[in-house]
Amino acid sequence: MDAGSDRTRVVVLAVNRDSIEFAGFGESISNGWHRSRIADARGVAESIRQAREAAGLCAGRPVESGVLGAGGSTVGCASSRGGYEDDYRRALNQADVDLVIERAAHVELGEDRMLLHLCLREFSVDGRARLRDPRGQAGVQLQAYVSLITFSTQEHDVLVGAANLAGLAVEETVFEPLAAAYACLRSEQRRGGVALLDMGAESSDLVVYDGDALLLASSIELGGWRFTEDVARGLGVGFQEAETVKLEHGCMALDGEAPPAFLELPAPPGRGPRTIARDELAFILEARAEQLFRWVRRELRRINREGELLNGLALCGGAARLPGLCEMAEKVLGCEAYLGLPGRIRNFPPELQDPEWTTATGLAMYSARLKQRERERRRSFFSRIFG
Repeated sequence: MDAGSDRTRVVVLAVNRDSIEFAGFGESISNGWHRSRIADARGVAESIRQAREAAGLCAGRPVESGVLGAGGSTVGCASSRGGYEDDYRRALNQADVDLVIERAAHVELGEDRMLLHLCLREFSVDGRARLRDPRGQAGVQLQAYVSLITFSTQEHDVLVGAANLAGLAVEETVFEPLAAAYACLRSEQRRGGVALLDMGAESSDLVVYDGDALLLASSIELGGWRFTEDVARGLGVGFQEAETVKLEHGCMALDGEAPPAFLELPAPPGRGPRTIARDELAFILEARAEQLFRWVRRELRRINREGELLNGLALCGGAARLPGLCEMAEKVLGCEAYLGLPGRIRNFPPELQDPEWTTATGLAMYSARLKQRERERRRSFFSRIFG
């Protein structure tokens, strides 16, 4: 379940022995949010209930539990490491790996902070770095390097409480761009370095991968509604009228040699229509988009990955559908940019092949992976007993 500021979306998957299959989906208009935070828990719960029931009707079975997305301005990311040094050289095992990861996780998070994810980056054995699996190697010193994604404890409790109030048992909460990466990024894309930007209504969340290692997770309070507010102020129209103009006519990649195009703005009752050059709208949207991707570039510079993303930037979320956004990202960042679309699911409906459904689909795939691992664990347990 992707409970966003604008829409609440649910995707239901069926877990088979060796694959996952689409089962249903549901959507509702969101209520109770303000600046990517919950302002009215009952309003959020009602939105979740409507989307949950719609998905249950579509799937032909009740939706009673699931994985819930979390994101927004209260997300934080920190790096940590943990290690130990033995007295003699020996082959490292799983117990050694567990010990250094546990030590890396023991950090002071501060007030109102909780650990949402611990993402392993790499190991080093006797100073030899960039190891993914040190088990079986001989050494005396082992270090684990991890990324810690943190979240506001209060916001998390309110979000989970709203889901419970709507009749949904929360299996796990997941940082939304991590889930979106499950749906639209393949392992070979991560190998050369790739970033994913999940653009919501009120905020945009970023993750950066180098292979399987998560290098960065961050968030900014700049989403699709900020573009709409700019259009409303720049053109002197209401918010809803500005949203309509943005969706129907918004574009940033205009051909400078083409004759000027004009568009008619919605007019209030009692007033005649007003016409403006389309370039005015493009200028407003370009300025805000450039600010957004300059922020992304600053984050990449912070981890020394500016200009180093061989597999570019994937854009997902409802706000990512704005025409010309990928071209603006390529202009500012100097790398390929493209829409991150959900895939790799049997019988997935074409109408959901849209960046606004990528996060909800990724959350369902995350839930499916949890269930597959549980089946593998049970199968391994019984096989040890009964052969």
